[in-house]
Amino acid sequence: MSDKLKIKLSIANRVYPLTIEPSQEEGLRKAALKIDAMIKQFEQSYSVRDKQDVLAMCALQFASQNEQTAIDKDNLNEDVEERLKAMNQLLKAHLSA
Repeated sequence: MSDKLKIKLSIANRVYPLTIEPSQEEGLRKAALKIDAMIKQFEQSYSVRDKQDVLAMCALQFASQNEQTAIDKDNLNEDVEERLKAMNQLLKAHLSA
């Protein structure tokens, strides 16, 4: 049984204490850094006064990236499946000849 790790992450100038698996630490810390960088980018690019609006835009951007990755993966899987079917048909035709 692995021991839980207690960490504190700072996002948008707020500290969030978390209890996590040690294997999650690197990913969570990188995600927090990406969120803070995105917040700074939104604040510099747009005149946003409310942190909640900036955080909502960050959430939307991350969620859309996640969805697009899933869509791209599905499309790739379909392409690979079609290619494998074509190769299988070629092999069957060659072996039956």
